[in-house]
Amino acid sequence: MAQYGFYFDMARCIGCKTCQIACKDVNDLPVGILYRKATNYEVGNFPNVGAFSFSTSCNHCANPACVANCPVGAMQKDEETGIVSVDQSICIGCRTCTLVCPYGVPQMREDLGVSSKCDACARLRALGEQPACVNACPARALDFGDLEELAQKYGPELANEFPVMGSAEATQPSVLIKLKPCALEPEYRLSFC
Repeated sequence: MAQYGFYFDMARCIGCKTCQIACKDVNDLPVGILYRKATNYEVGNFPNVGAFSFSTSCNHCANPACVANCPVGAMQKDEETGIVSVDQSICIGCRTCTLVCPYGVPQMREDLGVSSKCDACARLRALGEQPACVNACPARALDFGDLEELAQKYGPELANEFPVMGSAEATQPSVLIKLKPCALEPEYRLSFC
């Protein structure tokens, strides 16, 4: 089985949130629901300060807690690509997935009474396109594909965890991140810029 996922280049990201807006638009999401979140962070204290942006969606984990804990099997991991999705026709709206995901990805759609999350734009990929967030990024900080191929394309110094995300040990997120050095600092705070 291949494992697909996202690549994110923190050095290229300008924090513009275009990826977040494209995702919200293509999925026609209501207010308060985001499948991709772009967040800006600050580290350090004056005069030694740093900043970085992080764009994240579902990590399509190798060992997804949402799939393992869904009581009705609505959270599913595709055998061919490793992409995690929710079958809303099965979902009972119990919110278990929203509680167990260490990354806070699945969200309850109150308007539908079911859970929802990023499926890496399955509809677009079926047409041979990239996910909307990847296509929209003006800085080309995002890519999507087979993780092994992405690792070969972007080099060996990639991470799947850092302080903002927390440990990758339990779920093994299927994401490759080219980190800025300041993102490794353990004390970070949200930036309102």
